[in-house]
Amino acid sequence: MGFNSGLQQDDGTPQTDMTSYKRLIGRLHYLTNSRPDVTFAVQQLSQFMISPTETHQKATTRILIYLKKILKQGILFPISSYLQLSGFSDEDWGTCKDTIRSISGYCFFIGDSLISWKIKKQVTVTKSSSGVEYITLTSNTCEL
Repeated sequence: MGFNSGLQQDDGTPQTDMTSYKRLIGRLHYLTNSRPDVTFAVQQLSQFMISPTETHQKATTRILIYLKKILKQGILFPISSYLQLSGFSDEDWGTCKDTIRSISGYCFFIGDSLISWKIKKQVTVTKSSSGVEYITLTSNTCEL
């Protein structure tokens, strides 16, 4: 699922069984501890737990199909890795179509091993992309 997935609160027809959607999203949240590759998609879909639609259910099903295809893959933590801390940060200004908030994220590595990652919607709405960059770099530096 890309940053500009286009999912909104009122996409499609409302789903009749909300408890199964909520249960599935909860299980996927638990799975993100060991599968950071689905973290962003699960975060996006968890925003619609109050009133999920058929479109949101189809996107959740796509995550399950993806996980089934890559069942044998995982994160490698090599023994011969060097101890150098590195990090990457990215932000996308005004991405959320419902709230006009920006989405930012980071990932930190020790050597080649991923040790921390996060993707979140900003708390405030900024008027410029440089404002988003300052907010993101400040919070990511504190996290580091």
